[in-house]
Amino acid sequence: MPTLAEDRAITAAAKVDPDTVLLTPAQLDQLVPLRRVLGRPRSPNRKLLLAIRYSPDVVRYFRFTGAGWQSRMDGVLRRYVARRTRGA
Repeated sequence: MPTLAEDRAITAAAKVDPDTVLLTPAQLDQLVPLRRVLGRPRSPNRKLLLAIRYSPDVVRYFRFTGAGWQSRMDGVLRRYVARRTRGA
């Protein structure tokens, strides 16, 4: 972060630069941090990050199915849980 003196110098230089476009307060209010814009939107169904061990042949099978293999594995496990809890 610039010091107060550096910030003032940057602002003064920007004000005399003919290519500078100063933002209005309304425009400044609409700005959001870049980290909120980049990446995938947050899912309402948040998942937990775990360290878990699976049999190599199970992992190999799901990886062989291509991109999204972890989501497919999650789907299989969800269906299993749904079947097991229906009778409960």
